[in-house]
Amino acid sequence: MIYKISQLYDLNETIAKELFEGKDYPWEVLPEIGDFVLKLGMTLPEAEYDHPSDDVWIHKSVKIADTATLTGPLIIDAGTEVRPGAFIRGKVIVGKNCVVGNSTELKNVVLFNTVQVPHYNYVGDSILGTHSHMGAGSITSNVKSDKTLVVVKDNGENIETGLKKFGAMIGDYVEVGCNSVLNPGTVVGRNTNIYPLSSVRGVVPADTIYKAKDNFADKTD
Repeated sequence: MIYKISQLYDLNETIAKELFEGKDYPWEVLPEIGDFVLKLGMTLPEAEYDHPSDDVWIHKSVKIADTATLTGPLIIDAGTEVRPGAFIRGKVIVGKNCVVGNSTELKNVVLFNTVQVPHYNYVGDSILGTHSHMGAGSITSNVKSDKTLVVVKDNGENIETGLKKFGAMIGDYVEVGCNSVLNPGTVVGRNTNIYPLSSVRGVVPADTIYKAKDNFADKTD
């Protein structure tokens, strides 16, 4: 089963709720993130958000290390920490109480509230649900090696996305193990754990432990 937005995410856990409305699949928002940031940013209250440049809005409670690099379009919501060496390079929405860690790079992504990407992560053209966590060194690979358009596949069900750049759709409460690679077009259902050192592609069922391709364990067993 290829999961739809309502099956992956609690939309009350993001400032970008409106971005997802009227869409079926989460990757449909990827081409619209940058424009949505600009639209939403103009509505944010000046008393709560700093606006250091035309396309950047940062909640006044956010902690940002001096060595972090931030470029817009960008919104960072309340209570988030951006650690040394982080590189946020545009078309990014970071939710409340998130951690963007040392040497982590974000590009064209939405992080829901309480997401952690704390150590050496690359997250590009992806959506991470609330309370999801990427272990040290885990990344989303967002372009196929042959540069063809990404197709989401699951047991004979294929959906052509029309996108050349598409990392991973990670549901709420997903744990990605250290040094794992989520290949282009990966969709991970809610409450799932990915083993460290995994190479993941296609659709991973909700409420499972991913050990290898076609090797899942039900978390309730």
